[in-house]
Amino acid sequence: MRPLSLLTQLRPMRRSLALLALVALAACGGQPRPGPQTGFAFQAQPEPPRTRVALLLPLSGQQAALGRAMQQAAELALFENGNPGVDFVLQDTRGTTGGAAEAARSAISDGARIIVGPLTAAEASAVSVSARSARVPVLAFTNDAAQGGAGIWTMGVTPAQQVRRVVGAAASAGARRIGLGARDDAFGRALAQALREVANELSLPPPTIALHPARNEPGAAARELAATVGPEGLDAVIIGFAGPAARVYAAGLVAGGLPVPPLRILGHALWAQDGGLANEAALQGATFAAPDPRARSRFEQRFESAFGQRPPRLAGVAYDAAGIAARAVVSNNGDVAGGDVFAGADGPIRLMQDGTALRGLALFRMEPSGDATVIDPAPMPGVAGF
Repeated sequence: MRPLSLLTQLRPMRRSLALLALVALAACGGQPRPGPQTGFAFQAQPEPPRTRVALLLPLSGQQAALGRAMQQAAELALFENGNPGVDFVLQDTRGTTGGAAEAARSAISDGARIIVGPLTAAEASAVSVSARSARVPVLAFTNDAAQGGAGIWTMGVTPAQQVRRVVGAAASAGARRIGLGARDDAFGRALAQALREVANELSLPPPTIALHPARNEPGAAARELAATVGPEGLDAVIIGFAGPAARVYAAGLVAGGLPVPPLRILGHALWAQDGGLANEAALQGATFAAPDPRARSRFEQRFESAFGQRPPRLAGVAYDAAGIAARAVVSNNGDVAGGDVFAGADGPIRLMQDGTALRGLALFRMEPSGDATVIDPAPMPGVAGF
């Protein structure tokens, strides 16, 4: 099946509008005068050459509904940031690594200058081989930073970005001894690696990291972390859990001898969706980093106005990637990392030449009411990532 251009169905509409404009001009000219009439032959002007941007989306399979919503977000980005010289072309990944690799090869052979998508880390890995060989940049939707670099950008909000923001703020407020408690899984290990890197960059002491097996009860795991702390204690602890497990872990830290305050509790972006965290007293006043809710609200309003429904969370990543691609074609000769900050669905984002996607994240505080209050708006992302 040939890929479908998002603009194909708009071309008849443009021709209809042109005809309506001619009718309106004729009406403004009044009635024709008597005498010889001059005939005018109108010829359709050839359309200007278009630069193709491929959208790799799961348009069939289990993720088809999400794929369609991400397609709509990309359409919105095109209309807001593109021009008639940009043509988005859909490629169905079928939600599989094989489908993603096939879609990428097809897009490249059809002349795509930029690839937007695919959805998952495994699919991004499958796409990277042919994309790098053809020197076609890829703006993948995953937040797995391990897939980034050398022409591949991971557009999701990564654990490293969240750690960098929240630890940077805590260090500015005087915290030096930082701990981490999380499950020993991909997310926990990503948090741990990010904390080590940030502590080194900020000249902080080596962090205390406790990654627990998934079978461990969170409260007991927290008490184990507290027991490993020396006489100097900790100034702050990142809790890598979410939901009820985060509440139990926070209470376990207090029970283990780390009172809050003075201990600062730090969290991550998943906390933005959980107002029940403040039911645990130890989490009242905790801070975490997440996308700017004001930017998200504006995006959701525009999406709902255009398509009649609220977008899923991941639609914002598709909007960002598609908008950056459209603008790169128009303004930067296809260079997606031109250095400009893009006003994304989840706040400002800047792509760097090394494959890093820097996001400006807001800083939140959990209030006793259960609300998460913005205490520091999202900054413009710079070369240092803060």
